[in-house]
Amino acid sequence: MAVNVAMWRKAMRVIPRLTKEEWDVLDVISKWLISTRAAVFIMTEIAAGIGGILAYRNDSFYWPYFLAALIGLVFAHASNNLLNDYIDYKRGIDKDNYYRAQYGPQPLEHGLMSHKQFAGYIAVTLFIALAAGAYLVWATGFTALILLGMGLFFLLFYTWPLKYIGLGELTVVLVWGPLMVGGTYFVTTGGVWSWDVAIISLVYSLGPTTVLFGKHTDKLLQDKAKKVYTLPVILKEKVARYTTIAIWIAQYILVGIMIWYRMAGPVLAIVLIALPKLLSTTKVFAKPRPTEAPADLHPNTWPLYLSAFAFGYNKRFGALFLLGLIIDVVLVKTGVY
Repeated sequence: MAVNVAMWRKAMRVIPRLTKEEWDVLDVISKWLISTRAAVFIMTEIAAGIGGILAYRNDSFYWPYFLAALIGLVFAHASNNLLNDYIDYKRGIDKDNYYRAQYGPQPLEHGLMSHKQFAGYIAVTLFIALAAGAYLVWATGFTALILLGMGLFFLLFYTWPLKYIGLGELTVVLVWGPLMVGGTYFVTTGGVWSWDVAIISLVYSLGPTTVLFGKHTDKLLQDKAKKVYTLPVILKEKVARYTTIAIWIAQYILVGIMIWYRMAGPVLAIVLIALPKLLSTTKVFAKPRPTEAPADLHPNTWPLYLSAFAFGYNKRFGALFLLGLIIDVVLVKTGVY
């Protein structure tokens, strides 16, 4: 099959919707990118980038370790998405045109791949993630093994039972924060831990958490009917929507605290550029989720709605947060402050 670079680019921007005929002519990389929902990897890449830039600021940056961490985290994220689909399929969650089966290809539910083929994707993806982790354990020591074990625990048990008992959102706070950002910092420095970095990591991890809040609020009724008790199901829709808004506000408060206590320089206030995007996204979350796709919604988005707006805002804030840290490092290294 011919390599479809255009589809690679598309799959890394959005989750394509395809027929069986269109799927069958795709190359294996395109199928992997679509199956793993590669468009959301940007959240993991930013997390790794934050850990790396903080390591560089502290004069302890080893490129091989950083690249191994980045590869390991992206492939771990991909493994989790594949396992999420596999477990939900096996438990019958994706039957009857369930939410996940509507907004993008679900290879097993839609009959695009056999169980053997899908298991092969999981095995290869997880092997690459574990190989990167094993290298970092060998290079940086026992603490990296603990971090790897924690990551593997959340990877294997996020979909079930954690997501089913309202702990999925807390898992994302921990994984995209201390584990991803803090873990990348730890291995990139060659084995140095920093509680300041762990605190900084929480500022970023709240963003991916709001994306999950949006997604779980989008499918609240479907999840409740299938006895999947995510946190929005427990809180109910209105509280879940306003909780998401409160988390976004908390990010700005935490950035202010970081600047006040000199965990980062005042340039980190660049995140304020995201305020107009915050206001427009907050207006969406302040209203009940519509039962049908609004006329002005971007094509091929529905049934993603709250999650789509949360994802767009999180990309803006996360990119500015990373940019602020990069500029901060430049100013430190050049002696400006």
